[in-house]
Amino acid sequence: MRFTGTALRLTIMVGEGDQWRHKPLFTEIVHRAHEAGLAGATVLRGIEGYGASNLIHTNRLLSLSEELPVVIVIIDTHDRIHAFLPQLDELVTEGLVVLDDCEVIRYVGRDLDESTAGDEARPGVQEER
Repeated sequence: MRFTGTALRLTIMVGEGDQWRHKPLFTEIVHRAHEAGLAGATVLRGIEGYGASNLIHTNRLLSLSEELPVVIVIIDTHDRIHAFLPQLDELVTEGLVVLDDCEVIRYVGRDLDESTAGDEARPGVQEER
């Protein structure tokens, strides 16, 4: 699948040690995004940061932290992202959730079996083949 055009970027910032039912919170968010059929999700591990607690977390040797920042980025159509937000209300009890309008210039997936699910039209996004 390919698409270009106006989209919405969902950015979720949580701590590396945040859990959901004994597994990492970021893993649960990515799996739910996948189940919801969102275009894709990426998890980025920060090397240093602070948030609402005002405590600096870092990976420097002298101050090892198990609570490094983790950022999950998901980009899809406005409708699909907004439909996913109620799941985040359940999952993210501490952290930051941000929405940004963005323009997708290029999004090209691997050519798998053309008959597989996930190649359906995305309203509001121009598809190319």
